[in-house]
This record gives sequence, structure tokens and C-alpha cells, in this order.
Amino acid sequence: MGLTENNEVVEMNTRKEDDPEEAAAKESLSIEQIFASKEVPPWQKQVTVRALVVSLVLSILFTFIVMKLNLTTGIIPSLNVSAGLLGFFFLKTWTKFVEKSGMLKQPFTRQENTVIQTCVVASSGIAFSGGFGSYLFGMSEVVAKQSSEDSSAKDIKNPALGWMIGFIFVVSFLGLFSVVPLRKIMIIDFKLIYPSGTATAHLINSFHTPQGAKLAKKQVRALGKFFSFSFLWGFFQWFFTAGDDCGFVSFPTFGLKAYEHRFYFDFSATYVGVGMICPYLINISLLVGAILSWGIMWPLIENRKGSWYSADLSPSSLHGLQGYQVFIAIAMILGDGLYNFLKVLSRTLLGLYKQLRKKDSGVVIPLAGNSSLQSTPSQSYDDQIRTQLFLKDQIPLWFAIAGYVTIAIISAATLPHIFHQLKWYYIVVIYIVAPPLAFCNAYGCGLTDWSLASTYGKLAIFTIGAWAGASHGGVLAGLAACGVMMNIVSTASDLMQDFKTGYMTLASPRSMFVSQIIGTAMGCVVSPCVFWLFYKAFSGLGLPGSEYPAPYALVYRNMSILGVQGFSALPKHCLTLCYVFFIAAVVINGIRDAVGKKWAGYIPLPMAMAIPFYLGSYFAIDMCVGSFILFVWGKINKAKADAFGPAVASGLICGDGIWTLPSSILALAGVKPPICMKFLSRGTNVKVDDFLAS
Repeated sequence: MGLTENNEVVEMNTRKEDDPEEAAAKESLSIEQIFASKEVPPWQKQVTVRALVVSLVLSILFTFIVMKLNLTTGIIPSLNVSAGLLGFFFLKTWTKFVEKSGMLKQPFTRQENTVIQTCVVASSGIAFSGGFGSYLFGMSEVVAKQSSEDSSAKDIKNPALGWMIGFIFVVSFLGLFSVVPLRKIMIIDFKLIYPSGTATAHLINSFHTPQGAKLAKKQVRALGKFFSFSFLWGFFQWFFTAGDDCGFVSFPTFGLKAYEHRFYFDFSATYVGVGMICPYLINISLLVGAILSWGIMWPLIENRKGSWYSADLSPSSLHGLQGYQVFIAIAMILGDGLYNFLKVLSRTLLGLYKQLRKKDSGVVIPLAGNSSLQSTPSQSYDDQIRTQLFLKDQIPLWFAIAGYVTIAIISAATLPHIFHQLKWYYIVVIYIVAPPLAFCNAYGCGLTDWSLASTYGKLAIFTIGAWAGASHGGVLAGLAACGVMMNIVSTASDLMQDFKTGYMTLASPRSMFVSQIIGTAMGCVVSPCVFWLFYKAFSGLGLPGSEYPAPYALVYRNMSILGVQGFSALPKHCLTLCYVFFIAAVVINGIRDAVGKKWAGYIPLPMAMAIPFYLGSYFAIDMCVGSFILFVWGKINKAKADAFGPAVASGLICGDGIWTLPSSILALAGVKPPICMKFLSRGTNVKVDDFLAS
């Protein structure tokens, strides 16, 4: 929605600068009429060396951001806007410099901008679908010790750079080949919306008009200012973090008692920025979940220590309070996931039925090579031009099938060597059922903009884990199967979103497919390397209360344990509470859909509510601060807030995210901060003073 509003600002600025007659004439022109004088380069010239160099630089930047978010809260906003904006800025600067030297051979086009955006999002997306903050890290000994005291060696696989890169490579490309033959059906025949892809296309189209380029320069300037501020703020904070619970991140904003229950503002520029990008409802849902869990439920359950669970248990034991925190969160996530899966599946089947009925009733569907395409009365001028170019560069069906089968064979032969618990016939079954599921995910994403990749991954956890059984390493087999399934369905929906963007910017499907493959290949190397840097630099990675607790790693591992061993690990009354919250998640979603869009905006989202059940509310408070800033800014000047809000948010996220690189290098080099800033109660402070004075 924000992107559409940005484009409206561009149009408003255009009307102000032109006289009324010129403005009316321009308004009557469609997008493709505005670009009619600009030649569309062949697909080979859309995927340029300079575009790939810029893509690699931005991929590394965005991978650090996604990895940091993965290992802290798991909430990852859409970075398409930032990728499109920064891609435009870098390549525009490059071409201007080369043009001044008289060596520019090819102008910068919106098609090249689309290639950069596609490549960057494909690459940084591997940081999420690769499971470095969920299923992949959930295999490690660090997480296994938190989830079950009797984890055997066959259920543990510690991270190593070699096998992670190999695993990601053999599972990340299948999804691309699984839906390539369906691109015409999805984009042209069914005319699916793909909201994110459409919004990104509008953004890129606006950048390459004279007025859009002016606004983009101002947006980049705003992004740069807040990038610098965020980076320097992260650098400043580092000086005060010489020990545990030191620095601004441990500031007891609402008092020490509230801090003990994880209610505080931790001065994170990243999550203030994320809060500015995420819808208000998500941020409020997070805060509601935090108040319900850490403000009400956990103190009440803690009062029953000794009755509901042993008082001698460590705080990290799943048989104690943490068991309630983790498993109730899992119940809500599963309830929300099941409801949305059935909802999107039903909408998918209903949509398919309607499309097939249209086809049977004699509606003409444009086909490749159809010469009467331009004269189809129902098509606008833009649609005619876009459909022609979209069908021009065909990706042969035999190529897609051959690619899928070849990679599937290589994968089925390779994966059992990486995970001995994952038998080749498990993999074959996954690859047989994956294409229909990839289609469902891509189709549902086109209707609702929701990718249910993690839901399909959880389905694989329970089915493959139960099939393998506890005695044959079912926990690890389930987690590995989750990775295989999640990568296929995730890349399938991402590719179709990119095809929609390419369709609306006249980028060739071949250039989209090639840039997606190159971006995926980049991500297969960059993401494991960035995770490895985090893993080596931060000793507390994956531990509760640390800087990077990786909460979803424990959640995914416990899902796998539930699938294999049942509910034996749950503390007293935990299963009853899990049933209650599972049903509550389904009911709340049902009510949201029943009351309509107007009132649904006032009902919290169960998936968002579940996240702080385990983590606490500090990041929810940060994100609500971001929402509040945007809300006040919108009241003061809505046009500026709409135009520059995403740029400011991106700057805050990118600056703090990239600070992680030098802080990791300092940690690896053994350079420690010089100061520990701690906050003590008055009584504790008196004791410390007396001790130091003695």
C-alpha cells in the first residue's frame, strides 16, 4: 500500500509542475505510452555485468540485515522497496559517471533496475528460506541442549560452512523450475495481482520518469542520512557493552521490575525501522501478545512453581516455565498456519474453478504467437504491449522439466550424504508432491500476497519426522525435510512475484529467470558465509537472553520432537493450554474474516501475538515506537510521510544491519568494548558501594 501511495505523490508533484493542459494530456497517457519512445533492450542486455556487480554488493548488505532479524525476532519486512531504490541509486550514479567520461555504451533502463531488484531479493531471501534462524540452526547442539536433555548424536548436526553451502545449493533451485511452465497461466490467463510484485513494478516505473527520478534522489538522500545515523548509533552503543546485560540494549525504560519481565525499550534502530515498514496492526498485535504473556500469564504460572513444575529446574528447562513459553507459542503458530493454509487453499481451488469455467464459456485466452492478440477488445494498450513482450522470450517446457528432473536426481543422491537420517526415498516423495504445493503457494501468493512456505515446511517436519521415527533420527530428518520443502515452495512464489514485476516493466521473462538463478547462486554462498561469521563472532548465539537468541531454532526443533516423540516433554497443564491457544488462534482468524476488512483492522493477528510469548516485548515496544513516529509524521504531513517513510525506515534498518559486520570482525579479533554500563536498584547499588569501599 505504501508503494502505491508513493506513486500518487509522484503524480501530485507532476500536476504541480505542469500547466493544466499538459497535466491533463500526461494523465491521459498510460504507463507504456509514456515509455513508448524508449526502446526495450533484448534480454541479454538487461542482465548486464554492472547490474550483477551492484546486485552482489546489495545482496551482502541485505543478507546481513535479514540474518540479524532472523537471529533476533524472526520478523522480516519486505525489502523490495529498499532493493529497488538502492539499485536505482547505485546504477544511476554509475551510468552518470561513465557518461561524463564519454564511455557510456548502454543507458540505464527500468528493465535493468528490475533485474537488480530480482537478483538482490532472490539472494537475500536465501538467508530466510535457508533456515539459518530456524530449522538449520535447530539441528545444532546449542539448541538441542535447550530442547531435550536426552538428545542423541543422531539428532544433532552442528553448523559447518561446507555442508551448509552444499545443502543450500542442492535445494534452492528446484522451486524455480517447478513453476516456470505456469508463468503464462498465472500472469496472463488468470491475471493474478501479486500485490508486492505489482507495487515494486509501479515503484520502478515511476523512478524512470523525470519526476520519479527527482523524488528517488530525495528518497535516497533521506535513506543515506538515516543510514549514517543508524550506523553511528550502533557504533556508539558498542562502547558500553563490555559484559552481559550491559549497554543501552539493557536500559530499564519502565523500571527494573518491568525489565525483569522484558518490558523495556532497547534503542534498536533496526526495529524502529521495521516498525515503520510493518502495518500498524502487526505492531499492535505484538504488543498485545507481549502483555498477555509476559504481563499476565507467565507471572501467574511462575507463582505455581513447585506445583505445576519443579522449583529446582533451571530457567532454560523445557520442563519448567520455558516449556509453557515455547509450546504455547508453537500452538498459536500452528493454529494460525492451519487456518490460513485452509483459507488460501480454498481460495486457490475456487479461483481455479472460476478460471476453468471462464475458459469453457469461450473466453479467448491469449496464447504465444497469437497474431490477434493486439485486437483483443478487453485488453488495454498497456496489457497488449506487456503481453506481447512477455510471450516473446519463451522458456521452453522441456528445459523446465529437464532442469527439475536433473536437479532432483542430483539432490536425491547428495542429500543422504549430508543427512544420513534423510533417506533418498523421503526426498523422492517430497519432489513428487512439491510441484503441486509450489503451484498452490504461488497461486495463493498471487491472490493474497501471503507465502505459506513455512507452513508447508512444518507439514514436512511432521510427516517425514513421523515416517523416519525416533529411533532412526526422525528429529533431524524432519528438520532437513522442512528445509527441502520450504526452499521449493518459497522460491516458486518469489519467482512468480518477479515475473509479475517483469511483466509490468517490460523486462523479459528470460532475464527474470536468469537473474533469479544468479541471485539464488549468490545467496547460496553469501548467506552461509554471513551466518558463519555470526556463529564464530558471537559466542552466545542461540542462547536465551543473548544478543542473538535465534528463537525460531528452538521452536522448529520442538515441533520436530513433537512430531516424532509426542507430548511427553510437556510440563503439567501445558497441553491443555496449548489446545486452548490453538483453538483461539483459529477462532480469532475466523472472526477477523467474518467481520470484514473495516473491523478486522482492530482485531490482533494470532501469528504476530505468538512471537513475543517466547521473546518478550522489548522489540514490540521498539516497533510500536516506529509506528508512532510514522503516525505522527503522517498527521503533520501525509504526503511527505508516504513518500519518505519507507526510505527513512530502510536507512535505519540498513545502517544498524551493516554495523553488524565491523562488530563481528572486532569480536573475532578479540577487541572488546571498554565500558560496561549497567543499571542497578538502589539497594543493590548500596551493597556494591559498601563492597568496593571495604
